[in-house]
Amino acid sequence: MPDTLPPAARIHPEARIGHVHLKVADLDRALAFWRDVIGLEVQERWAGQAAFLAAGGYHHHIALNTWESAGGPPPPRGTTGLYHVALVYPDRPALAAALLRVLQAGVELEGASDHGVSEAIYLRDPDGNGVELYRDRPRIEWPRDEAGRLRMTNRRLDLQALLAEAPRAGG
Repeated sequence: MPDTLPPAARIHPEARIGHVHLKVADLDRALAFWRDVIGLEVQERWAGQAAFLAAGGYHHHIALNTWESAGGPPPPRGTTGLYHVALVYPDRPALAAALLRVLQAGVELEGASDHGVSEAIYLRDPDGNGVELYRDRPRIEWPRDEAGRLRMTNRRLDLQALLAEAPRAGG
């Protein structure tokens, strides 16, 4: 059902999620995933206890810290907390390249879905945090019903077809 908030109560339409800050057990292990597998660049490190990573030179999209969690276990399943952090890629070839890096690193996938509005790949980081890698389809392609309401889907994503769009090395 569409939101029924009056316009004055709605968040500004250009507001966005700025960054996600994750508690991790081992900073180097987390960096091996977020930097070496996902491909984010370290912008800054703080005393071996925190790191700030981003794409495109931004100050940080993902922050990692061990301030309250060094050596700690992941939260148990069935408890509240972060479901996943989602990284959006600009197009299908970029998403395919990300999938290829994940597979080459031996990271297990938890799922892959075509939601009609987007294509998504699901996995976990070494601390058990959910990670979604996805790309949005153009809004004009989003599925809608006869009344024009958005109708997302949950179909299986064809990973082989996606991987076929990964840019080839050297070109």
